[in-house]
Amino acid sequence: MLDFVRIPKERMKILREDKKLIEQLENLSDSKVELNEEVSIESEDPLKRLRIKEVIKAFGRGFDFDDALNLLDEDFYLEIIDIKEFTGKSRVRTITLKGRIIGTGGKTKKLIEKISDVKISIYGKTIAIIGRYDNIKIAKKSIEMLLLGRMHSTVYRFLEKSMVR
Repeated sequence: MLDFVRIPKERMKILREDKKLIEQLENLSDSKVELNEEVSIESEDPLKRLRIKEVIKAFGRGFDFDDALNLLDEDFYLEIIDIKEFTGKSRVRTITLKGRIIGTGGKTKKLIEKISDVKISIYGKTIAIIGRYDNIKIAKKSIEMLLLGRMHSTVYRFLEKSMVR
């Protein structure tokens, strides 16, 4: 069976230039992946196809390829938050909200990643999270709190209370 995924051109360019990435994905998943206008995935196993699709989608949302490969593990999930849901069409507001998530010198993003044990990518008009289900819930809640205008200190306290052990 065949499936397709669209990713941004600049991310597709990286895959085209570094053939080892696709070879690695094919070897790990025992499938066939081709790059045309979009990424085509061929595998007999529908669950495997879905997992590969998530890996490509995560890479397209700005994750390192190695981080995206975690999605081949069935314990890991990808969550994508559309910033436009919190900003409307305002470009300036989108930039401001992305800055709130990143924090000064990347402090806020790193803290959310560390405490909730997830990986976060802020790319275009989306914020993507890779991690285990319960950890993603904590990270997503803290990101949404920031997007809704909560103070950073409030979000930090929320994170401390929900520390993943």
